[in-house]
Amino acid sequence: MEDQAAQLRAMARESSFDFGRNAKKTRIITVTSGKGGVGKTNVSVNMAIAYAQMGKKVILIDADLGMANINVILNMQPKFNLYHVITHQKTMAEIVYKTDYGIRIVAGANGFSRIANLSDEDRDFFISELKLLSTADIIIIDTSAGISESVLDFVAAADEVVLVSTPEPTAITDAYGMIKIVSTELEEYDVNIKMVVNRVNSAAEAKRIADRMSTIVAQFLNYKIEYLGYIYDDPVVSHAVIRQKPFLVSSPQSKPSLCIKHLVNRIEKIEVENDDSVGNFIQKLIRRQK
Repeated sequence: MEDQAAQLRAMARESSFDFGRNAKKTRIITVTSGKGGVGKTNVSVNMAIAYAQMGKKVILIDADLGMANINVILNMQPKFNLYHVITHQKTMAEIVYKTDYGIRIVAGANGFSRIANLSDEDRDFFISELKLLSTADIIIIDTSAGISESVLDFVAAADEVVLVSTPEPTAITDAYGMIKIVSTELEEYDVNIKMVVNRVNSAAEAKRIADRMSTIVAQFLNYKIEYLGYIYDDPVVSHAVIRQKPFLVSSPQSKPSLCIKHLVNRIEKIEVENDDSVGNFIQKLIRRQK
C-alpha cells in the first residue's frame, strides 16, 4: 500500500497541474438538476472535455454522493475517491485521475452525506485538500439531482450554476422547485443560475420553455435566471453512453457536440471576478454548514 501511495504521489508531482503551487484564478461551475434522468452528468462530462479542448486545465468532481457515475460514462474504475480524502487515507492529489480526454476527475464518495457531519479536524483537513485544486483553470462539480442539503452546499458556493432540465413537465416543475429553494434559502449567496434545456427538437422549443420559466420565476419569485442554451435530442448521446465514450469525442460534429461547445463559449464570456475562486468557494461552503 505504501509503495502504491508513493507511485500516486509521483504521478501527481509529474502532472501538469502541479498541485499546491501557483494558484490561479479558477472558474468553479456547479451542474445540477431538479430531478434525475435529465442528462446532467452527460452535460458535465462533455462540458469538461470542451473546456480541455480549449486548452484549459480541467478537474471534474463527482459530487453525486448517492449514485456517482461520471466514472461509468468515462469507462473508468477509480480505486480511491473523496471518502478516502475525508478519512485521511489519501490526499487530494492522490485521487485526481487522468482520463483519455484531457481532463482529470475526482470520483464521488458514495454514502457521504455532507461536510457538516465531519469533525472539526476532518473538515479542516478536507478544506486544506480542496485548496490544492486551485491550480486548475476550470472545476466542474456534478451534483446529485434534487434539493438535498449537499446539493445546495455546492450550488451556494459556485461561481456559476448550470441548471439542466428537459421539456418534460415533471422536469420543468422540479427545475422550478430548485429555483424556488435557491431564491428563498440561498438569497444571501447571490447564486447565478443559468438554465440549459436538454433533449429538445428545435431551438424554438428550448427558447419557449426557457422564456416561460424566466417569466414565471420573475413573477412569482422575483428572481432572475439566465437562459444559457440547449442541447438537441440525438441518438449519438445514448450511443455514446452505451459505448462509455463521451459524444463530444465519438461524434464531435454532431448537433449535441456543437451545442456543448456553444454553452462553454457563452460561459467563458463572463469574467471570474474573484482572484481566489477556490478560497471563495470554500468560504461559502463552510458558511453553509454553520
